[in-house]
Amino acid sequence: MTAELRLLALYPEQMNIYADRGNILFLQRRCEWRGIGFAYSAAGPGEDFDPGAHDFLYLGGGQDRDQIAVAADMVETKRDAIAAAVEGSAVLLAVCGGFQLLGRSYQLGDERLPGLGLVDLETVREPGPRLIGNVAIEVDLGSGVRTLAGFENHGGRTYLGEHAQPLGRVLKGFGNNGKDGFEGVRRRNLIGTYLHGPLLPKNAWLADHLIALALERRYGERPKLAPLDDELELAAQRIAQDVALGG
Repeated sequence: MTAELRLLALYPEQMNIYADRGNILFLQRRCEWRGIGFAYSAAGPGEDFDPGAHDFLYLGGGQDRDQIAVAADMVETKRDAIAAAVEGSAVLLAVCGGFQLLGRSYQLGDERLPGLGLVDLETVREPGPRLIGNVAIEVDLGSGVRTLAGFENHGGRTYLGEHAQPLGRVLKGFGNNGKDGFEGVRRRNLIGTYLHGPLLPKNAWLADHLIALALERRYGERPKLAPLDDELELAAQRIAQDVALGG
């Protein structure tokens, strides 16, 4: 039996800025290069889905007008299914606007958008400039401390509640709010982050980690992924880190 990664893109037409759709393409290529099948599905406005049919959920970021529409629709049509998938150990990667919508609410101007309530966080608007620039964070996903590099551009400030665990610690950049030194959030196999760029081509090791988690959910055992010739990927990671850290 050939293993297959089953990925569901949430609102791919509405939530796709800063080339973040490249994360999905990168996952597909790394599966194909290893002989792992890749099944892509999408769920847009008004569409529900079977939480047991997909092992990897992806939610990108969007413009303000799109995020307003997506927030209401997602709570109405997909909240229960997304929660069931996360509780069932599906991988959920949410970037920027998607990250903001994981929490209780997101303040956009004078409007407060409903969140999924999957993690204990809230995003607010505060006086001050947008948080923009290259960023590097230090993370430990169970195999030792590693560095993630990317690009952030967000006006919202995200604050984690006492029950939320950050994805990592900021080495350079602003992170969630420019104050507490945290970036992103993680819970079970859920990761939320402000890192754009797109994230996964700059950090191939994270893509492989998420692929393995998704396959473990489907097949009951975490696979040891075959090594790839990652000369270009490692070079991209070094460059991204050097740029972020000023090396």
